Amino acid sequence: MIEQWGLAGVALSAFLSATILPGNSEIALFAYSRQFPDYAMAALLLASIANTAGSMTSYAAGRWFKPPQTGRAMGWLQRWGCGTLLLAWLPLIGDALCLAAGWLRFPCLLSVVLIFAGKCARYCAIIWFVV
Repeated sequence: MIEQWGLAGVALSAFLSATILPGNSEIALFAYSRQFPDYAMAALLLASIANTAGSMTSYAAGRWFKPPQTGRAMGWLQRWGCGTLLLAWLPLIGDALCLAAGWLRFPCLLSVVLIFAGKCARYCAIIWFVV
């Protein structure tokens, strides 16, 4: 039973960490996987999905606002394109990248795939240290 509540906590932490709200998804995933190694892969997948969903809320918000003409994230996205979303896992910059991707109207499905790939790779590295 506690394993399921722990998974919910990992998912919530991962979702919040991908928004402008503070979160500690890496610590939550590490601690949960250390405590329940049999559920490490489930936690990895759930954290990756929840973190991607949080980033997509930033992407959606970006579609609602008028884009700024300057900014580091906008410059990166305009120069390097959708591939930049693989870096959406970076603290602070990742949130801005997702927001800017929405402003620039990057394709939603491609954005989800790239954001998920980057975030999943980060969480895989964390699980690798646990197992």
